[in-house]
Amino acid sequence: MDVFGAIKGFIDKIFKPPITFLDLAIEKLQDVQMVTAQGLNIGQYFAIFGDLPTAWQLVVSSILLSTVLLGSLLIFRSVMRMYYSVKEGVKWW
Repeated sequence: MDVFGAIKGFIDKIFKPPITFLDLAIEKLQDVQMVTAQGLNIGQYFAIFGDLPTAWQLVVSSILLSTVLLGSLLIFRSVMRMYYSVKEGVKWW
């Protein structure tokens, strides 16, 4: 066996498992027949609240809206704290 064949065989032994795994992943992805651009329909999850009276539906929607508002304010506060920390750190660098 020549040197070129030995080196090629050694490299093939190293890279065969990852290449086999990637080939399997490509095959599985090509076998998928599902439409992926459908989006998420959260109405299916909140359909149970449709049986409630109108007043209670308003209460539930108000709670959900306030939760989203408070969550976005918490995220904004965290981003601003990070911004001011970086700004202060750069100032004294």
